[in-house]
Amino acid sequence: MANFAVLGFGVVGSGVVELFYKNKKHIEEKAGTEMEVKKILDLRDFPDSPYRDKLTTNMDDILNDDSITVVAECMGGVEPAYTYVKACLERGKSVSSSNKELVAKKGAELLACAAAHNCNFFFEASVGGAIPIIRPLHKCLAANDIHEISGILNGTTNFILAKMISDNMSFDDALKLAQENGYAEKDPTADVEGFDACRKICILSSLVFGKHVYPESVYTKGITSLTLEDVELAKLLGGAVKLIASVKRLEDGRILPSVMPTVVPFHNMLSHVDDVFNAVMVNGDGIDKAMFYGRGAGKLPTASAVLGDVIDEIKHERTVFSQMWADAADQSFVAPIGERSSRMFVKISKAEPEKITQALSEFFRSQNIALKAKVQLAGMHNDGCIAFFTPAPLTMHQADQLAAALSADEIHVCAMLPVLD
Repeated sequence: MANFAVLGFGVVGSGVVELFYKNKKHIEEKAGTEMEVKKILDLRDFPDSPYRDKLTTNMDDILNDDSITVVAECMGGVEPAYTYVKACLERGKSVSSSNKELVAKKGAELLACAAAHNCNFFFEASVGGAIPIIRPLHKCLAANDIHEISGILNGTTNFILAKMISDNMSFDDALKLAQENGYAEKDPTADVEGFDACRKICILSSLVFGKHVYPESVYTKGITSLTLEDVELAKLLGGAVKLIASVKRLEDGRILPSVMPTVVPFHNMLSHVDDVFNAVMVNGDGIDKAMFYGRGAGKLPTASAVLGDVIDEIKHERTVFSQMWADAADQSFVAPIGERSSRMFVKISKAEPEKITQALSEFFRSQNIALKAKVQLAGMHNDGCIAFFTPAPLTMHQADQLAAALSADEIHVCAMLPVLD
């Protein structure tokens, strides 16, 4: 018999309990033992809950119960989750967490604590909800030298952008619809400003490259400044605007993580990931490319990943060291955003095509970059802006220089986004 506890009885926590009892027999077969939810921690009262006899407001009821060997943390936020999780690990109780903020900020410390007490800290649900990505990265793909990861890691922003692309909705109208459908919180800041996706790419970067990447080290820009015209012009050029979280290892060994609105060409499968779905593209020397796709959030999808970790922790008798990374107070291994290189989507005010072509040719000549393709311009059937893809990759620093050079020629740059090739 294996007993586990659940911290937090909100959306995810209640989903864990619901899914466990719904599929109890199947889950026990996978775990190889009978299982039971022994305690559920929450400060609120649930007098009508069928699990009210398991509820407690006292964390000591879980910490002091030696029959509880695994804990599912579904509270969210750093505190008191950090204090409770650390206390569980120090008692030798393994923890399964869906808490991306906790893992992104305290992951290295909690992993070290788990190793010191011969238990595990697992967090499959913290990045992609129901999408299995953590375990594949350190198990199934362990033989690969993974050099780049890019993905759509936030369902709220993806829903908003999909509505802007397919239904010609403004950002404000699409956000309102997302809130009405329960996809966005009343305060959507963490989603639309990119903070949620930032925490997730921090976790993936830390796992793949072995050092803790802190959110403060990651350039993060959300989607609040995007306009419907940006989206429409990108579509005319053959791409969809997505909030892309990515990390890439540079030639000198440093890594460059970022979160920003990006134009994804239609030949890239990520451009076709719509609605609240998420997807992660992994590039490795053995696999070339592999994409993981599914629901990135939601009550039961997230609960599915939490319980998958619970089952795994019940079966393990020792720490899984492949799911581990070192702390890194010195973040100099994280390169600045100015070194990020890609083609750029450039939206400018109306100007004569010849003038644009000449200004671009002069700029690329000044940068010693040979042009191998003709600039394709896209414009709306009104007096708005026009846009183009740069015919060669630029660093973000060079992109700023291009904007300044165009401005000097009285060509106003309205927006500039990287292109995911």
